[in-house]
Amino acid sequence: MVILIAEDDELILRTIEHKLLKEGYDVILSRNGKEAIDHIKNSKVDLIITDIMMPFVSGIEILSALNLMEKKIPVIMLSSMGQEEVILTAFDLGASDFIVKPFSPNELMLRVKRLIAK
Repeated sequence: MVILIAEDDELILRTIEHKLLKEGYDVILSRNGKEAIDHIKNSKVDLIITDIMMPFVSGIEILSALNLMEKKIPVIMLSSMGQEEVILTAFDLGASDFIVKPFSPNELMLRVKRLIAK
């Protein structure tokens, strides 16, 4: 099971990476949305965890790119902003889940396991 993490905050990126590796998942790291899209195009990815606000390409744009590529990959969106409009846009574009920062790594793992089990 390969999980792509797209997050520009190094501390959050490493925290999620550590938790996923500890749970036995393979992890691909992206520090911006452009890198994330490149990984999605060139690697087998089973789940994506992405921040909304990132350099170059946003998490919303990653969702749009997934739709253009016709890839059905579950996506958990992370954001420090809880704006209803952004959340609704993310769900309209196919986001599977949404977590507001700060969040518990244990809660994230529960949501990851729930999406993978589907």
